[in-house]
Amino acid sequence: MQWYKRKNFNSEKIARLSKILNISNVISSLLLQRGIEDFESAKYFFRPDWSQLHDPFLMKDMINAVDRIQLAINTNERIMIFGDYDVDGTTSVALLTDYLKNKVFYVKPYIPDRYSEGYGISQKGIEVAKEEGISLIIALDCGIKSLKEINYAKELGIDFIVCDHHLPNKSIPDAVAVLNPKRSDCEYPYKELCGCGIGFKLIQALQTKLKLPENELLRYLDLVATAIAADIVPIVGENRVLTFFGLKQLQTDPRLGFKILTNQLKKPLKVTDLVFVIAPRINAAGRMDKGLNAVKLMLSIEKQEALSIARAIEFQNNERRNTEEVITKEALQQIKLEGTVNNCSSIVYNPSWHKGVIGIVASRLIEKYYRPTIVLTKSGNILTGSARSVSEFDLYKALEACKENLLQFGGHKYAAGLTLKIEKLTKFKLTFEKYVKSNISPESKKPSIEYDLDINFNDI
Repeated sequence: MQWYKRKNFNSEKIARLSKILNISNVISSLLLQRGIEDFESAKYFFRPDWSQLHDPFLMKDMINAVDRIQLAINTNERIMIFGDYDVDGTTSVALLTDYLKNKVFYVKPYIPDRYSEGYGISQKGIEVAKEEGISLIIALDCGIKSLKEINYAKELGIDFIVCDHHLPNKSIPDAVAVLNPKRSDCEYPYKELCGCGIGFKLIQALQTKLKLPENELLRYLDLVATAIAADIVPIVGENRVLTFFGLKQLQTDPRLGFKILTNQLKKPLKVTDLVFVIAPRINAAGRMDKGLNAVKLMLSIEKQEALSIARAIEFQNNERRNTEEVITKEALQQIKLEGTVNNCSSIVYNPSWHKGVIGIVASRLIEKYYRPTIVLTKSGNILTGSARSVSEFDLYKALEACKENLLQFGGHKYAAGLTLKIEKLTKFKLTFEKYVKSNISPESKKPSIEYDLDINFNDI
């Protein structure tokens, strides 16, 4: 383990801030390290305020999205809310379904099956929409790379609005609106929103357009805060404000499903409770059974129904834990047997491994062998995998360098998903290892902890 001390500031700057805020030099140093240099920024850091949220209409295509939804409301259209099966996706679907349920003629929440449909917008989902007379699909936490699927929907007369936070390719889907602050042509000031955060900006814009009170939106922030915590996006800027108000909502008036999941916890709830208690249980529904069950729990207003779903999810979470433990042991054994202990990367494969937990297993392997890791299993005729990275190593770029061996890939710098043909596995392993070996820095080969300050006991 390597320890790094964060940048320190000169004593003059520290003393100046201490005087302005009437605080100790230790706290001034901590604030300066977080970019807080004056009274105004300190005030907003300690007391996040609704006024810090940006105008949602600054987001590229927001006006198109709002106009299209308003048309759907005015003409009694049927809408499908489509989202990924993880926490960010399911909270997003719950948020928009809850918001629109009393405003549109018919709204259908839809989470693809992890096993039969896979990640992202599925042809099956589009065909379900067509069968049910749905003319608008709003996709959350996915869709930025689903060009083919969105074109297929268009052929069937179904419009798409995409709300995604994943990195786009050069080509953007041909949808009515594509809301993604990471678009190169989007000037929205804050780039680190999660999928549910973008869903929230959409309902914020709709609330303005429909001339409804903004304070009605507070009740959705328990969902947004949970997604922010679970998706490990930075809790700074807008995310900090949304998390602050989301925690308040969870502490004072949480939705029934969350109340049941957290009734054993000490109050008040903290971000760590979202990460380690709520998130794994929501995730377990999509990993071990159906992500739609998590959405039903978050939308439930009937106690018996909510208790029944929560019990099933609790069972699935225990099942997930046991499965993950067994697969981790098998994967570690495989690394030893294949003689890849000293490699710069880990790629393990077993056709019988449970697809729902391979991402967690990849993280567990990194705890043992600190290096970029991919865990693969079989799904139909192809291999599907989850990849996790280490500090400062860009996994997305690594997969891009190996793309000739892949059918599909997508994700972030530190986490990604991929599919490939079985016959490409050996070549992919060699190409990936070669890329990692050439591009990983010495600092990324060991886990590190960055710390703020050395302080005396009496400063604590």
